[in-house]
Formats: sequence, C-alpha cells, structure tokens
Amino acid sequence: MGAGHAHKLYRHGHSPVHGLPPHTKLAAVFAFVVVVVSTPREAMWAFGLYAVLLVAVAYVARVPAGFLLRRLLIEVPFVAFAVLMPFVAEGERVDVLGVSLSVNGLWGAWNVLAKGTLGVAASVLLAATTELRELLLGLQRLRLPPLLVQIASFMIRYGDVITDEMRRMRIARESRGFEAKGVRHWGVLAKSAGALFIRSYERGERVHLAMVSRGYAGSMPVIDEVTASRAQWTYALALPCAALVVCLLGWTL
Repeated sequence: MGAGHAHKLYRHGHSPVHGLPPHTKLAAVFAFVVVVVSTPREAMWAFGLYAVLLVAVAYVARVPAGFLLRRLLIEVPFVAFAVLMPFVAEGERVDVLGVSLSVNGLWGAWNVLAKGTLGVAASVLLAATTELRELLLGLQRLRLPPLLVQIASFMIRYGDVITDEMRRMRIARESRGFEAKGVRHWGVLAKSAGALFIRSYERGERVHLAMVSRGYAGSMPVIDEVTASRAQWTYALALPCAALVVCLLGWTL
C-alpha cells in the first residue's frame, strides 16, 4: 500500500481537516453517523443542527458547496425510495393537497432522507479530504482485519486496471466502426464482456505470481506507521461530540 492512489472524490488541499490522521477522521465520521441514526426522527430541528455542523466542517476543509452537492447525487435512488413510502405504507392516512398519504410513510420518508443525506454528506467530506491510500492506512490503524484491508486495497487498484481495459476495448470496437444501437449488437457486447473477464482473470493470476515471487505470504508490509496526537484526536472528535450533545437534547426536549 505504499503507492499513492488519487480518486475523483478527493479534493487536494492543505486545510486542517486534510492534515488530520486518517484513522481519526474515520472514527469521527463513524461516530457522527451512529449519533445521527440514534436521533429520534421527531426531533427535526436536530437534523438541521447536524447539517450546520457539516457545513462548518466543509468550510474548514475548504470544500466548495458545488463539489459537495454534485457528490450527493449518489443518493438519488434512496430519495426515490423515500418519495414512494408515503404512498405505499400502511396505517393512519392524511390528505395532503388532495392526495391520501400514510402518516407512518411520511415519517419514514423524512427519516430516510434526513439521516441518509447527512450520512452521505459526512462520507463525501471524508473522501474529499482523505486519499484512498490514507483511508486504507487508517483502517489498518483501527485494527480492521488485515484480510479485509488487503481485499479493499486490491479491489481499488484492480478496479482501475479493469476500467482501463474496458476503455481500450471500447476504443478498439469504435475504431472498427462498431456502434451499439440496438438488441442486435448485444452479442458483440456479450463477447466483449467475456473477453474482459478472461483477461482480468489472467492478469490477476500474473499479479499473484509476481507477488509470491517477491515474498508475499498472505500479509502486506506496513510501510507508513500513522499516529495521532491527543490534540488531533480532540480536533477530530469535536464533530461527533457536538452531534452527541444535539442527540441527547433531541431525546430529552
């Protein structure tokens, strides 16, 4: 895991959030999401305060609003699911603009939208301020099972290899005048998918043999030892601690 690996979600910067050790940010985001999920859905004001906390983090991290909002589009399927809940859920009904909606469905939709959006926003901020290589090192530092860390590391790196292979195959097809315009072209695409699978499998075998020849015995060497000071932990945990105060108020008020 010594080589750097940039990804599209990462936004290069030198903010205080960028400089925090990765395992502190992972722990902070995980704790924040747990607190948000634990908040009663009826405390609508609490979710507004959570959003303010995330906006403050984005401001400190110098992550533009447009960058954050574009990445939030990944939750569109969950939004569509939430919109359908008031129509299909059972229980007490209420008329809204002449449409009969389920009260439980409305609360469920709000619950999914509020908590899901906050969780995705926190994850996007984590990805925007932490490189993939650092995330893997952070997971390793948090004592995640080494095998899972290795699987994640290989998946990230090999994903780019497969994507690049798909791009070359697409260029090769287009250079020969091929354009997929209908069902009759599905056979060509299916053959391309089969060829991609075979090439990927063969490349995986070659990579494994190369690793074994270099001494790989089931564990990856730790090249960078990531540590965090008490001040860095305090700075990182400020977000979940503030959210915990809001959550407790939401349960008591």
